[in-house]
Amino acid sequence: MLRFVIKRLVAGLFLAWVVVTGMYFFLMLTGADPARGAVGLYATDDQVAAKRAQLGLDRPIIEQYLDWLGHAVRGDLGTSSSQNTSVLELLTTRLPVTVSLALGAVIVAAVIGATLGILAAIRPGITDRALQIFMVLGFGLPNFWIAMILALVFAVQLGWFPATGYVPFLSSPAGWLQSIVLPVIALSIGSIAAIAQQLRTSVITVSSQDYIRTLRSRGLPRWRILLTNVLRNSSPPALTMLSLQFIAAMSGAAIIERVFGLNGIGSVAINASGNSDIPVIMGVLLLTVLLIVTVNLVIDIAYSALNPKVRAA
Repeated sequence: MLRFVIKRLVAGLFLAWVVVTGMYFFLMLTGADPARGAVGLYATDDQVAAKRAQLGLDRPIIEQYLDWLGHAVRGDLGTSSSQNTSVLELLTTRLPVTVSLALGAVIVAAVIGATLGILAAIRPGITDRALQIFMVLGFGLPNFWIAMILALVFAVQLGWFPATGYVPFLSSPAGWLQSIVLPVIALSIGSIAAIAQQLRTSVITVSSQDYIRTLRSRGLPRWRILLTNVLRNSSPPALTMLSLQFIAAMSGAAIIERVFGLNGIGSVAINASGNSDIPVIMGVLLLTVLLIVTVNLVIDIAYSALNPKVRAA
């Protein structure tokens, strides 16, 4: 198992390096000018040139990249060109917001999606058709529209939850939970539908296998067969879907943060893009990719635990 984990970790870090490197050169070659974003649109050419020299943008691209990479490896993501603050400090204060939303959405999607998928598979008929309708709606409805409806009904009209703002967990666990309930629900609807649909298909497929029919013919309880045999062999595709939904949640969180007035890394990335703040954009990208690599590693470990043959692949 340790060798498998090390292989997956090395592969994930290599992928992160490829993505980050490719994005760095893409940003630098698109003509984005952090100096112009820092000094403003009405600054003179001399002021822009002076700012470019101050930021080191007048050096060759390769030299700039190696300098950024060397500092990033040591945990130094540089300084924001538009806000003149440490990128790492800026992101670490906003990261808990986005991680709370993304992880919360994935956990909710895993629990509810798995429950609905299993029910749809073992209860054909009205239950299955009703769940299928929900899944189609979950796929089709935009999460920002769901977010606005939830905010209007449960925050503005009923007053059950705050309409905007984020409460840190350490300040008030109850307040933290209240502040993320509506955003997490809005972010998880599509993931619930995806996971439920995937697990439903897998459970139906596995349940039709000969060895499952053999177990039933021996008189084993249906619930025992479902929990120990059917779900064990149906879960790997759902786990793969779960990792994809985490990526979707991280990207979708930017819009949800805007709707509920949450200051996460999504809003930071949007503001940085408008100001051509390359250090912040690269910092957001690096932290996001590392989070995705970590989650995928956890999913791979769970996958290998369910299917030991994966470790030899």
